[in-house]
Amino acid sequence: MRLRRGISVAVVAAGGAVTTMLVGLVTNAVSESQWPGWLGWLQRHGWFSFALLGGAMVGLAVLLAALSESGAPERRAAPTPQPQEGAVPPGAALVLRSLPRDTTAFTDRTAELEALVRSVRNSQESGEALPVHVIDGMPGVGKTTFAVHAGHVLSERFPDGQLFVNLNGHTTGRPPVQATEALASLLAATGVPAQRIPVGDDLGAVTEARAAMWRSQLANKKALLILDNASSYRQLEPLLPGGSDCLVLVTSRKRLAAYEEVVLPVEALPAEHAVDLFVRLSGRSVESLDRSVLEQLVELCGYLPLGVSLLAARLRHRPSWSAEDLRARLVTAGDRLGELRAGERAVAATFSLSYQDLTPERQHFFRCLGLYPGTELDAFSGAALGSVSVAAAREGLDTLYDAHLIEEHPGSRFRLHDLLRDYARGLADEGGSMTPVHAVQRVCSYYLAALAVANRHIARSGASTPNSPDGAAQVETPPIDSRTAALGWLEDERANVLACIRRANDLALHELVIHMAAAMAPFLRQAGPWDQAVGLHRTAAEAARHTGDRRALANALAELGVVRRFMAAYPEAIEALNEAVTEYEAVGEKRGKADALNQVGIVWYMTADNDASAQAQTEALALYREVGDRLGQANALADLGMVRRQASQLDTAVAAQTEALAIYRELGDRYGEANSLRDLGVVHRASSTSRCNAWLL
Repeated sequence: MRLRRGISVAVVAAGGAVTTMLVGLVTNAVSESQWPGWLGWLQRHGWFSFALLGGAMVGLAVLLAALSESGAPERRAAPTPQPQEGAVPPGAALVLRSLPRDTTAFTDRTAELEALVRSVRNSQESGEALPVHVIDGMPGVGKTTFAVHAGHVLSERFPDGQLFVNLNGHTTGRPPVQATEALASLLAATGVPAQRIPVGDDLGAVTEARAAMWRSQLANKKALLILDNASSYRQLEPLLPGGSDCLVLVTSRKRLAAYEEVVLPVEALPAEHAVDLFVRLSGRSVESLDRSVLEQLVELCGYLPLGVSLLAARLRHRPSWSAEDLRARLVTAGDRLGELRAGERAVAATFSLSYQDLTPERQHFFRCLGLYPGTELDAFSGAALGSVSVAAAREGLDTLYDAHLIEEHPGSRFRLHDLLRDYARGLADEGGSMTPVHAVQRVCSYYLAALAVANRHIARSGASTPNSPDGAAQVETPPIDSRTAALGWLEDERANVLACIRRANDLALHELVIHMAAAMAPFLRQAGPWDQAVGLHRTAAEAARHTGDRRALANALAELGVVRRFMAAYPEAIEALNEAVTEYEAVGEKRGKADALNQVGIVWYMTADNDASAQAQTEALALYREVGDRLGQANALADLGMVRRQASQLDTAVAAQTEALAIYRELGDRYGEANSLRDLGVVHRASSTSRCNAWLL
């Protein structure tokens, strides 16, 4: 672009010189003085000189018109995003190897695995499209374990990536993941920046657009996608790649009606395989165990791998017990959660036995985990839930992992199986040691403290961020010491934080909803998806209306307006921002009003209403000066300069941008400095073009 502009300027300069020379030639064509060389020939042929002059003038006019046409869009470009807008995208990390860790306790499933590998091999060798493979079966039968193990076995056949998505089709306390949300996560995982992910109010249209982009991302690639815990074919259909070289494995408790599918039912283990799994996990020799008792044990837990693993872990950690001791305890515990179906009831009995083997402190910790609103947790969120230190939480998580009561995922993260979550939540309800409200309050307090730390790294210097909550100093937070670390932590915890906000809203904890939404706003501005942010800020606005907090309502509306602007929904953005201005005026919040005016001024600029934009920015600038907000002043001046440039008021544009540049340099804001320098260059180029046009006329 710069080279093209340089060449254009050189051509204009050369054209001007040629034209000047031709004017001189024509003027002197009838004079008595003689021009030397070939110039004398032009002087002797005056009419030809006149024709050449006319041609040069026409060509130069056409060139100037083309330059003016190519420059027009730039003068109408969006204003430079300011620090509070989070204009610098974090960049989407490529996480194309997201399979959970393969389990060492995988047993048998030889027939199912061979059938899957054979199906994939036959399709690849024949050049046929790979069908969707649906792995179904009852809870606790090992569907996810089988899918993950198969993914690791087949990974070499799919070198372009292996992705795992939990759709929460049957997760207690959490709604199934919508296809549009899952697509946003998948697109980000494949490197699509948030600004390119389609957004909008029409959920169906957004889903279709994201699905099309997702299919495009995987076109001509060999990738493996595991869609875990699906509730329906409708939920997963938009997630299916369009290419024929991608393998999709779906796990579900339901029998899904998928087109061109291969159904791989995963049943309970055969008795002999269940016994073999028990022996291997118990750490005992075959000779030391009574085979008939083992057969009774695996029968009592329904031959389900989850139950067998739990029973074997109990025996391994109790060297003084015999298999008969374990059988007797299991029979005693068999009536717990009797409302569940037969297979689940059998597994619940093993849960009870494992739970009873824990110390009272670990039992309390386990019950607390059952009330966690999110899906995955780490030692920090576990510490908040259990009201213990992070070190104690790590020990508790390790103990529960050793007891097979939780599953470990990459990054020292853990999750409860859906049945275990139900069981732990039931125990919490029975014991009454902690209510769902207390659990949400504890974990939200932790997230607010951690978000305050993360926001200090992702916000630009001088930009305001939500305040740390009371007592934040006593909350242990992860080591977030850089922008990269902050963005990584936020991306990992995004789903958990949003789940906590939803749960808080369900429990009418309106103050928590307001604070959590405000704390997530800086990240969602940058990372998107913006329709997710719209939903969040609408929820926060409703919560503020419930509490009568007009300042909080203004903040939520202002954030909603900013995100609406990012989505190019300009009428909705103006409506939200104007309402925010009104609410800020009502509570006497000058800085908030200035921010809202600055933002609505940007929207007016983008809709080419220069007068309204200039008025809003001028009023915002006065308020920023009144409250002493230097960064706000620079932002308003920079945006005002762009409005003046768009209105061809070039001198005032230079004055505004020059003042903004000085403040940015005073603050050490390199990003703002660069933007102002860029716009000053645009203004000076426009001034030069105007002078050139005036000279030609």
